Amino acid sequence: MDTKREIREFLTSRRGRITPQQAGLPIFGDNRRVPGLRREEVAMLAGVSVDYYTRLERGNLRGASESVLDAVARALQLDEAERAHLFDLARAAGPGKPSRRSAPKQVRLSVQRLLDAMTDAPALVQNGRLDILAANRLGRALYSELYLDPTRPVNHARFTFLDPRAHDFYPDWDRAANDGVALLRAEAGRNPYDRALTDLVGELSTRSEEFRIRWAAHNVRLHQTGAKHFHHPVVGDLTLTFEMMELAADPGLNLLAYSAEPGSRSAEALNLLASWTATLDQPETAHATDEA
Repeated sequence: MDTKREIREFLTSRRGRITPQQAGLPIFGDNRRVPGLRREEVAMLAGVSVDYYTRLERGNLRGASESVLDAVARALQLDEAERAHLFDLARAAGPGKPSRRSAPKQVRLSVQRLLDAMTDAPALVQNGRLDILAANRLGRALYSELYLDPTRPVNHARFTFLDPRAHDFYPDWDRAANDGVALLRAEAGRNPYDRALTDLVGELSTRSEEFRIRWAAHNVRLHQTGAKHFHHPVVGDLTLTFEMMELAADPGLNLLAYSAEPGSRSAEALNLLASWTATLDQPETAHATDEA
């Protein structure tokens, strides 16, 4: 990743989306050439000189203090995910490479046993690249459309942008697409030297215009809790809430679990999915390794 370019495009895109009115600034005349804030306006709001902010926006965050980054984040009205991304980019711009350890490529057997013990909830483990590294039977059943692709590991973003079935599987495909790209963009800030992530982004950029457009927007987001909508080819429509939990012993891996509101149509569909799963002869063997 070209860190300076990432910083420049991220800060420029955030500046361009805020109007002077949103920032509480007066407008004099109607000769503004840009819809968003000017650099000097961001500098004033952040309490730094115009020259210094210009240097930051040109990609030179090296040496910027936490207080300065916080001031810029407030001036640009960054949300929690965007603020974290700005700090990640600043670390990437610092001397040497970030010391973040690469995420494991497989899950431990104890984690797989935990997944398998969750018999009433679809659950899986994924990394920041949105690779599914392990799942329980109900999780594999929920994402059965993704597992039809022989490419391993199964990847949410690759399915969303390269498989035509994704438009049926995700009733709100635009939201799924936007969320997926925003998560990959955030991961790129956290781990800019991840070759596998660079390869994935390159593949998707080459093969999908929809991905290229979204990637260029530099949007980022957190993925901790919420609701997702699915149209499963066997049980129909489901609305499931999800919780994302980091595996503390395996930095870079997260456990994603779903549930349905009791008594709802989605709960009935989830029960039907469990029954359908029980009829499968040979569920795919999960990728797991011995305990470290």
